[in-house]
Amino acid sequence: MSITPDAQPVRWVKSMYSGGEGGQCIEWAPDHACATGEFLVRDSKNPDGPRLSLSREGFASLVEFAKHHG
Repeated sequence: MSITPDAQPVRWVKSMYSGGEGGQCIEWAPDHACATGEFLVRDSKNPDGPRLSLSREGFASLVEFAKHHG
C-alpha cells in the first residue's frame, strides 16, 4: 500500500458499501484499475487529499472488510 499524488484525472465511483448518509464514504477508480492494475481509493469527503494505492489482493481485502464491518 502507498499514498499516491494525482498523476492525471480519473473517474471516481462511490463504494456501494459506503453509508447512505454521506458521512463515511470511500471512492475508487475502476477505469484506472482496469488499465493499470493499481486500485486507487480515496475519502469522498476529501477528494483532493491523499489516495491509497492498493494491489488487487489489498483491494479485495478492503472490500471484504467493508462487507462485514460497514
